[in-house]
Amino acid sequence: MYCDHRKLKAVPSIPRHIRHLYIQHNDIEDITSKPFINATSLREINLSYNKLQSSKVDKDVFSILKELIQLHLEHNNLEDIPSPLPKTLKRLHLGFNKISKIPADATRKLTKLTVLDLCSNRLTDAGIKGKILSDMKSLMQINMCNNKLKSMPADLPESIQQISLENNSIASIPAGYFKKTPNLLSLRMPHNKLKSVAYNAFNLSKLMELHLGHNQLFKPDRTQRYKYLNISLMCPSLDLGNPNMLSYIRLDNNKLRGPVDYYAYRYLILQNNNYVKISKIIIFF
Repeated sequence: MYCDHRKLKAVPSIPRHIRHLYIQHNDIEDITSKPFINATSLREINLSYNKLQSSKVDKDVFSILKELIQLHLEHNNLEDIPSPLPKTLKRLHLGFNKISKIPADATRKLTKLTVLDLCSNRLTDAGIKGKILSDMKSLMQINMCNNKLKSMPADLPESIQQISLENNSIASIPAGYFKKTPNLLSLRMPHNKLKSVAYNAFNLSKLMELHLGHNQLFKPDRTQRYKYLNISLMCPSLDLGNPNMLSYIRLDNNKLRGPVDYYAYRYLILQNNNYVKISKIIIFF
């Protein structure tokens, strides 16, 4: 059902047979449960680019939709995550709102959720304390770019594969942080305030993409045995006969110094650092 770009100020009644509702780019500020009473077959709703306000969204408006899989609420004026949400939900898009916290009751039953997008909000460390994220046992992708985080989000579930934390104020990655996320494929953390990375921090057998550009990386913690942060020590192979899968790494616009030990990458981006020597970089295609 296509109702987008029509200057609507309210959600129309949704017929029982409708499975997909596209009502983005309108002027809707409030949502009541009434239009959705018969919409028992809805699997996807796109309410992005409206003027939704948390105080004007009925509490049970989405929880009554027992077949809902995908919900788009990005580019609104929401200050809170709508709650409760149906436990069938798999993809939740909440970017470009005014959300500052993730309440436990908003995520507790979302055990099937695979994608959570909270980019460009007002999230702080205090707003995601405890095991709020670990309850989402199926979560594979979490996007928290452009927020106000100063530390890594705690207790990510083992299922996570992609973490996006661009444009925050994160200064460090705790030692052993990724031990609980062995399935991680991609970590994106450019434009933060990282100054050091612990030895073995990214020794993950499935990691394929590592983006740490535009930080303040210079040297590791003083307790480490090596003088300067070098790539092979950050991401050493678990097994020489079965090397890890990391093929794309960005460390541009930091303060790194060489030499750089050889390592096998498809893409290695190091410009705007202080390297004096790069040895044995092997490019595979």
